[in-house]
Amino acid sequence: MFFCGRHHHCLFQCLAHFYQFTGRENLSYRRRMKNYSAAGRRKTKFLLALLLLGLGAVLPARPVRPVEPLPADIVDMHCHVAGIGAGGSGCWVSPRLLHNWRFKIYLHSFGVSRQELMAQGDELIGDRISAALAQSKYVNRAVILALDGVIGADGQLDTNRTEVYVPNTFVATLCARHTNLLFGASINPNRPDALVQLAWAKAHGAVLVKWIPPVMAINPDDPQLIPFYQKMVALHLPLLSHTGREKSFSAAAEEFGDPEKLRLPLSLGVTVIAAHIASSAAYAGERGPDRLARLMREFPNLYTDISALTQINKPGSLREALTQPAFAGRLVYGTDFPLINTALVSPWYSSRLSLREKWEISHTPNVWDRDVRMKQLLGVPNETFARSAQMFAKSN
Repeated sequence: MFFCGRHHHCLFQCLAHFYQFTGRENLSYRRRMKNYSAAGRRKTKFLLALLLLGLGAVLPARPVRPVEPLPADIVDMHCHVAGIGAGGSGCWVSPRLLHNWRFKIYLHSFGVSRQELMAQGDELIGDRISAALAQSKYVNRAVILALDGVIGADGQLDTNRTEVYVPNTFVATLCARHTNLLFGASINPNRPDALVQLAWAKAHGAVLVKWIPPVMAINPDDPQLIPFYQKMVALHLPLLSHTGREKSFSAAAEEFGDPEKLRLPLSLGVTVIAAHIASSAAYAGERGPDRLARLMREFPNLYTDISALTQINKPGSLREALTQPAFAGRLVYGTDFPLINTALVSPWYSSRLSLREKWEISHTPNVWDRDVRMKQLLGVPNETFARSAQMFAKSN
């Protein structure tokens, strides 16, 4: 006899009452009911996902702001590079991260394999980034970011607390080889020779300094960093500093991602770009974006980038960036590559894009073109796409 799922459920309930009434409830029945319940939950979740996907497919386009044309010169000011030390690059990855599930995803998103890096050297990643950029219709250049590590009490790199290290010399060499790559330096100000390294970076073409304070053990509010900030002002080097939660690494001192800790460099005149609008975080009971907005109203030298804001784990973040009045005229275009080349980002996650737009974006072969087109159709204004090129022109 054939029963639908609903009838099966009714039959099982009748049997349950019968077993309880006669005292013959047994372990086999309980296991069967448990398995049925688990299968039912999985089926419900699957049907709900299909329903949401179907609704997203038929909804019309609903951009956050009116869609504007793109500027001629777009610079991705937030593009990561890495390496495993192959070819004498000086790059380093901790054993902990090497055996973490994230590592294979990162390599795949860079478009390389470990075997290729061992055979051709870490510079292969930079070569492939440059080649992909050259194929982009919209993005002309990208700022490639070095990444310093934790500095110990002895003034040296602390490899026990550093997960990824990408030296300035490696990135500067890559950028000298490729005209579409710009040098983004990274200097932990706790280094004894931090001021010397800062001058070296500027002399070798650096357009900004990149920090991830939660993983570099940097407290941006430390008064001992004042000479470093003053040197940055003198060299016209902006600071791109991570704000908000940091989940790309296995450990992070989250309190150093608080935008309020950028008050010191801002007060000294440093141009600061707070990455990711301090999204997905709260400090002292206050949302990160709200703390950042307050600082925006106080300091005209504060900006924020829109990198990572289309990731599935940051719902509503791009909309907030585009609608928060304090952020108006302060947004800078960035991608957080290679994360835009992972399953974290997809047009199919957005209910604001039409089916035609989702199809177009998902079938765009170039990763930078996909990112630009999706953000454009969601309402990112022309001025945001143009700002990084203007900013770096002023910094040189």
